[in-house]
Amino acid sequence: SETKAPKEEAPKGISPIKAKKTPSPADAERRKLRPGSGGEKPPEEPPFTYQLKAVPLKFVKEMKDIVLTEAESVGSSAIFEVLISPSTAITSWMKDGSNIRESPKHKFIADGKDRKLHIIDVQLSDAGEYTCVLRLGNKEKTSTAKLIVEGIP
Repeated sequence: SETKAPKEEAPKGISPIKAKKTPSPADAERRKLRPGSGGEKPPEEPPFTYQLKAVPLKFVKEMKDIVLTEAESVGSSAIFEVLISPSTAITSWMKDGSNIRESPKHKFIADGKDRKLHIIDVQLSDAGEYTCVLRLGNKEKTSTAKLIVEGIP
């Protein structure tokens, strides 16, 4: 029978066609996926997922002006609050363009994305423009609001 093998090529040539018919649809699908959509999509994905990770630096909630009348403000406290994103960003505070250092007068509160400047024992001299500076890497954003202490007419 071994010597007859070459002669059996003819029927064998027919049988693969029959054999192929059964797995053909699924096989064709599988073959389509591999070099086509399946093979080409993954390389496009990493840049996309990477973009999702690069969180834009922003103020989710900006500072708001605080208006106090002298009578009620003196001795009380004022709190400027911002909500930032991402929480890894660094915030610093300024008044009228110069940096504020933390002191018994100024308390900085950072709780995740929530950042506050607490001005204790407000005086007329505390009125002015306050700025929260948000930094992440080489990016910088600012949010500014005023503390207005109205004198009594």
